Amino acid sequence: MKTEVSQALEEVRPSLQVDGGDVELVDIEDGVVKVRLLGHCAGCPMSQMTLKMGIESYLKKKVPGVKSVESVQ
Repeated sequence: MKTEVSQALEEVRPSLQVDGGDVELVDIEDGVVKVRLLGHCAGCPMSQMTLKMGIESYLKKKVPGVKSVESVQ
């Protein structure tokens, strides 16, 4: 699953980089993907929406078994 999640994050990354942000895969536990938001995404008030409506929704479509995505520090 890690390879598929990493590949899907690579597909999402350009959208984040346009606004000066980025995402890093930290861990995957029981279908919960843990990521670290970087750059402008780290302090953005919209980061939770980006995480859930953008990254999580994309990963759930692309990678079977992804239950949720959480941001960690």
